[in-house]
Amino acid sequence: MTNHNQLVGGFGERVACRYLVSQGLVLLDRNWRSRSGELDVVARDGADLVFVEVKTRRGTRYGQPAEALVPAKVRRLRTLALMWLAANDVRGERLRFDVVSVLVGRSVAVQHLRGAF
Repeated sequence: MTNHNQLVGGFGERVACRYLVSQGLVLLDRNWRSRSGELDVVARDGADLVFVEVKTRRGTRYGQPAEALVPAKVRRLRTLALMWLAANDVRGERLRFDVVSVLVGRSVAVQHLRGAF
């Protein structure tokens, strides 16, 4: 990833985290890494444990941000969630996988897809 893309992605993650907190979610972890990849955000939404993938784009030329979540990425995120659960003593009544899309242009648009995958 280029430095500019990293800056845009970091900005999108900060926007997403502020949005999630404003919606009442409690952030438990950010940018959790293992050899298999990275989880952007782990949060609690009431009794639910939520794994959030943040997708940030500067435009829709290649589709909406959430459209970048291909089946292989979904499988990897589910595996990472299991690894996170094994490494942390945190449980929830239900597990949920959300996507927060951040579209950066003249303004910033946030879309939260709950239970997206």
